[in-house]
Amino acid sequence: MESYSNMLTATRYVAGTVLTIGIAIFLYGFLVSDFNTLVGVGIGTVMGAVFIFVIGLFLVASEEMIANSRKCEKESV
Repeated sequence: MESYSNMLTATRYVAGTVLTIGIAIFLYGFLVSDFNTLVGVGIGTVMGAVFIFVIGLFLVASEEMIANSRKCEKESV
């Protein structure tokens, strides 16, 4: 279980950092700059952060389910 929580913690920090950068780019493009491109880049970065978190969460959940199913198979034999 320790490795799963380490991977989830790493995923959370990476996704949180990318999310913060994406929000900053979006707000800069929307409020300060006249470049409409920065708004799109900010939205894309936020979506990327959400995608990173969801994929990391899926990987942790699938690894844990595989480990639990193997443990269950060993107990039944």
